[in-house]
Amino acid sequence: MKKPSFDIFGNIALVKFKEKTSVKDKRRFADGLLKNNKSIKTVLEKTGKFKGRLRKQQTKLIAGEKTKEALYKENNCVFRFNIDSVYFSPRLGNERKEIAQKIKKGDSVLVMFAGVAPYPIVIAKNSGASKIYSNEINKEANKYAEMNIALNNVKGKVILLKGDIKNIANKIKRGLTINNDKVPANFDVIVMPRPQLKDSFLREAFMLSKKGTRIFYYDFCKEEEIKGAVNKIKQEAIKYKKRVKILNIKKAGEIAPYKYR
Repeated sequence: MKKPSFDIFGNIALVKFKEKTSVKDKRRFADGLLKNNKSIKTVLEKTGKFKGRLRKQQTKLIAGEKTKEALYKENNCVFRFNIDSVYFSPRLGNERKEIAQKIKKGDSVLVMFAGVAPYPIVIAKNSGASKIYSNEINKEANKYAEMNIALNNVKGKVILLKGDIKNIANKIKRGLTINNDKVPANFDVIVMPRPQLKDSFLREAFMLSKKGTRIFYYDFCKEEEIKGAVNKIKQEAIKYKKRVKILNIKKAGEIAPYKYR
């Protein structure tokens, strides 16, 4: 059997087996992972792709303890989450660290599509940001985000903005309090690790920007489509009457053959 690809989420290994791999071969591989990696307690099989704006996936237990709740550590932080009910990518650990290193002392930061708050918490623990606002629509992810904020002792520095960013942005511009918090009308930095959706959500980012705001915007495309993605940003800026300057373009991981984040 050709060795399958897998990701490790602390105590859980998530394996993507080739089609037609026998149950016996799956179990043999899973038992080997448990035997050779003492930190791994559970081996799950990935049985479905991430779906929809909430980016949920489907997994199946192959071996080990019966759980889908991971405890994962990176960048001096710890995260608890359910692999099936929320989105989390361990492959973005270096990306999160790199973003944190670009945050300046005193910056106010908004993270859209924040999930269980890995970007906000890594930024809080590894930068001089004043406050980080964590926005997420998935209720289950927000529950874990609250737990992770407490686990990492960043309560008061990371503030949750629960709900759809379209509604949140409109409330902020109207000066309304959200979850009893007075939120700034705009931010120094906006981080957008968005799902693969048709909507760019740049309208909301531009609404909450000011002169000098730095936006870290994630898109998904093939090599030859990068220029088109950049043009899309420029066209949306014109549409919403914002002046933008593209400071850098970088690949933040291959998500499929010849397709990049």
